[in-house]
Amino acid sequence: MENKKVYAIDLAIIVGTLAGIILLVGYASPLVIAPIDNLETANSSVLFAFEKANTIWIDDNANFTSPEKIFAENNLVISFKPGTYYWKIEGMSKSEVRRLTILSEVNLKMHEKGEFYELVNAGNTKLNVDVYNESALSGKVVLNIDESKNVSGTKFVGEQNE
Repeated sequence: MENKKVYAIDLAIIVGTLAGIILLVGYASPLVIAPIDNLETANSSVLFAFEKANTIWIDDNANFTSPEKIFAENNLVISFKPGTYYWKIEGMSKSEVRRLTILSEVNLKMHEKGEFYELVNAGNTKLNVDVYNESALSGKVVLNIDESKNVSGTKFVGEQNE
């Protein structure tokens, strides 16, 4: 009878310890809030929101052979070039690996400025712009991201610079 009490006490201690360990490990695991896994966006600025972590690992391959390690706090915005990236966060443990794809966005804006036009690359990739006067090609302009140039012409055709 006495042995049964000892076994019951031992069982209660073991179950209690295991429950405590499970709760502690679950509490220590990083919580990823944003961005969602497999996000595809043309917005090059991405918000990373998480809890219980202080490091973001980012790489262009899923094996993390050449990762960038960023020490961060919650709600960090990171700017990316177009491409596919893999990322995870780390605190007491690491999160699962997630994928993020930044799509190329070609966006050429024009503002009339008297006899000239201001061309603005409002996309997230470098642009080659052909400038025409009537139907004749009169020049070429290369615009980096967020760059603007004043040009004279009647027609402008932009394409992604590879």
